Amino acid sequence: MLNSSVSPFSLAAFALLVLTIAAYWIIRTVKGRQLLLIAASYVFCGFIHPWFCIVLGFSTGVVIGGTRLLARESRRPKLVLGCSVAALLAPLLLLKYSAFIVASIGSIVSLFGTAWEPSSVSFLLPIGISFYTLQGIGLLVDVYRRPPERPMSLLSVAAFMAFFPRLAAGPIERGDHLIPQLESRSAWRWSHLDRGAELIILGLLKKLVVADNIAVLVDRIFLLKQPSLWPLLVGAVGFTIQILADFSGYTDLARGAARLFGIDLLRNFRAPYVAVSPSDFWRRWHISLSTWIRDYIYIPMGGSRVPSRVTFLFIMLGTMAISGLWHGAGWTFVVWGLYHGILLFAYHRAGAGGRWRPKSVWGNVCAWSVMTAFTVFGWLLFRAPSLSWLCRAFVRPTLGLSGDAWLAGLGYVGMIALYTLPLAGVAATFRLFPTSRLARGLVIGAAVVAIVVLAQDATQDFVYFRF
Repeated sequence: MLNSSVSPFSLAAFALLVLTIAAYWIIRTVKGRQLLLIAASYVFCGFIHPWFCIVLGFSTGVVIGGTRLLARESRRPKLVLGCSVAALLAPLLLLKYSAFIVASIGSIVSLFGTAWEPSSVSFLLPIGISFYTLQGIGLLVDVYRRPPERPMSLLSVAAFMAFFPRLAAGPIERGDHLIPQLESRSAWRWSHLDRGAELIILGLLKKLVVADNIAVLVDRIFLLKQPSLWPLLVGAVGFTIQILADFSGYTDLARGAARLFGIDLLRNFRAPYVAVSPSDFWRRWHISLSTWIRDYIYIPMGGSRVPSRVTFLFIMLGTMAISGLWHGAGWTFVVWGLYHGILLFAYHRAGAGGRWRPKSVWGNVCAWSVMTAFTVFGWLLFRAPSLSWLCRAFVRPTLGLSGDAWLAGLGYVGMIALYTLPLAGVAATFRLFPTSRLARGLVIGAAVVAIVVLAQDATQDFVYFRF
């Protein structure tokens, strides 16, 4: 049951949200509201480690300076853009990828018979750095492509970069979507509270009831030194559900908190596990990242317009490898990205790319079944502790169907299915009764009861906080 083990950070974040919302609607001026949001965001960012604010401040300064120079129609806009993006990437590369780069170089050198053990390099990763770095790059590129008629104010850009409801794990916002809302003198409406509270409760349900409970089971499986295939399958399916509940739960919390300020954040998920193809999956999963990758990497590289199949394959692999590496500094993430790149390429060459869908019901069922299997295997690559761990499981596989292992696996399957019911119940109710306030009220009431009864005593960090 939910008890007093809630972390001090969570309590402080809740108090910060309540106080900031109250002050926000008392303040009438746009500048006053922006200053309040910036101050609250930096308190949130630096609550545990104040130096995180320095990194966020540096990145914000780079974006402000770069957009100002680009808006003035500099004689060398490409140079300004390149230097700004490089400066923005520098903290991310240093703090997130330096250890990975050094270790990879050491592994490559050792292949040539040279004994070299590089010094261990590691840094504490500032909260949200992967997200606000991409957000800043997107704004710089947008201004480079279409310089605004009037320069964006310093406060608008600073609030855009730091807005604390989405700071830790997105969604990755676009300037033309969020900045106009930050510059609006909107008035309070009770619908802000109605919709915001609903999203927050649903986010807590997904995180505390579904994701955290399934995570306990999944972690036990992925801590095994050499798992057999049956528990590995159970763990992969469990993680498939866990990561959706965890990440979409955070997105609901972020969107709900932002809604209390009268601000709409981008929707990040649209039932990704009903996808019938890789392209369909990426239109539904982590939408703000997949569209960012599409608009700022894939299309500029040539996309599907290139005439050569080989070139298209390398573009697809490069794009998805970058997506994988963005998720984490490890080879499992790179392999996961390459895996999805191969899937996208193969489906595209088979005529099932873009917005392809089978015409018949049975065709949709078959396509969905195949894509679901591909998705689960992909999450197995993503969650694996290391590539060597995964190789040990598949090089000399054992089925794991002996009495105790089989029964334990069945027990895990039953518990995972039980904790998945809230996700299925919410989705089914909203699908069947999209306009019924009574149905939504009953769902929210049941969600509150489930949170109180089924939440873990000790909550776990959101999965995407690591990225």
